[in-house]
Amino acid sequence: MLQDIADGIQKGLNGKDFDGSLKFDCGEDGVIVLADNTATTHDRDTDCTIRISRENLTKLLTGKLNPMTGVALGKLKISGNMGVAMKLGQLLG
Repeated sequence: MLQDIADGIQKGLNGKDFDGSLKFDCGEDGVIVLADNTATTHDRDTDCTIRISRENLTKLLTGKLNPMTGVALGKLKISGNMGVAMKLGQLLG
């Protein structure tokens, strides 16, 4: 369930500053939006959108899927502000 993933991201945000807004679009499974240092499943417009399956999102967040490899293999598609997507890497690291 995406709410569980959002809760996990929220824990990871504690003490970190994420500037900008980012949406993980998991199609029929829903969305996770990172904005204002919170992670929610409420859809809204964001600076950057990453289209990814729920399964691959879990792999990405647990370090089992490298973001650059994911893009190269078509497992995730990034649209919008690439700078925001790059900040996500720092946040997950």
